[in-house]
Amino acid sequence: MSKIILTGDRPTGRLHLGHYVGSLQRRVALQNSGEYEKILIMIADAQALTDNFDNPEKIRQNIIEVALDYLSVGLDPNVSTLFIQSQIPQLTELTFYYLNLVSVARLYRNPTVKAEIQQRNFEASIPTGFLCYPVSQAADITAFKATTVPVGEDQLPMLEQTREIVRKFNSVYRPTLVEPEVLLPENSACMRLPGTDGKAKMSKSLGNCIYLADPPELVRDKIMNMYTDPLHLKVSDPGHLEGNAVFTYLDAFCQDRHFEEYLPEYANLDELKAHYQKGGLGDVKIKKFLNSIIQEELAPIRARRKEYEQDIGAVYHILKAGSDAAQAIAQATLDEVKAAMQINYFDDGALMEAHKRKYANGL
Repeated sequence: MSKIILTGDRPTGRLHLGHYVGSLQRRVALQNSGEYEKILIMIADAQALTDNFDNPEKIRQNIIEVALDYLSVGLDPNVSTLFIQSQIPQLTELTFYYLNLVSVARLYRNPTVKAEIQQRNFEASIPTGFLCYPVSQAADITAFKATTVPVGEDQLPMLEQTREIVRKFNSVYRPTLVEPEVLLPENSACMRLPGTDGKAKMSKSLGNCIYLADPPELVRDKIMNMYTDPLHLKVSDPGHLEGNAVFTYLDAFCQDRHFEEYLPEYANLDELKAHYQKGGLGDVKIKKFLNSIIQEELAPIRARRKEYEQDIGAVYHILKAGSDAAQAIAQATLDEVKAAMQINYFDDGALMEAHKRKYANGL
């Protein structure tokens, strides 16, 4: 069986370091590994509209921002197919058929859905599109016969819902759909990078994100104001690592080589942590070290983004070509699904011939 990856992001804003360590870096590595026949990267605008239906302009404007972020981190349109979800109408039709395979009660039990309903204060009035977006996600994944879906731990319930729908479809009709496997981040620090304020999640509304497109001076300001240890009031005080956002970022980005270049008095991160916990190491010094690392990481990303910003027409062409290619793949799957469901009336010559025979004698 061919190895195929499907992944993507909702275009509700520019992408930030949380996206970078949680998914974007891995996507580039997987793209460059040569292990996959197809890599499809979806800008999930239709899914974003399930809780932004009253603000489509927000989604519309952020399509290009997400595309620029994709290209700037190294996703190559000659290798990976970059496309826009809403431009693939076959996904909507597949969603409609899959809705018959899952109950409303099951959707309510989905832990990810439950958490996001609370997060968005939808308890009193849940848009149907939002409640059913796990079914839409199943359509996205199965339309391209994805064998592998890179996700964070919080998305595991969504993937399990897809797997249930696949099993139900293949059982009720005939084996047609591919049951995907999950690919989790390898670095535990990348499972969920906290906001700069120490909160569990980066959020544009909280103003606690470092965006890939942020200029160097803004990145520096955000890092120097980053949450550390509220009990570490003096340099001589012992410091705590748990809940300390600076050290979480170091876990995600720091390599031994960074010490040789930016902080040569330490050999590695373990030594730095030990000194901080013992006392005698100030937060400002650690933040300056982290700033050097992040600026080094973002410099080539900023440079590539600037190049693509000079030719937005080419970016639109990449998205259009990718959407056309994705649509062709999804149509082939839809044809197989409709044949399995026996609703391919005009493609089933045997059905027409059977009816001809039945009524040949005026029966």
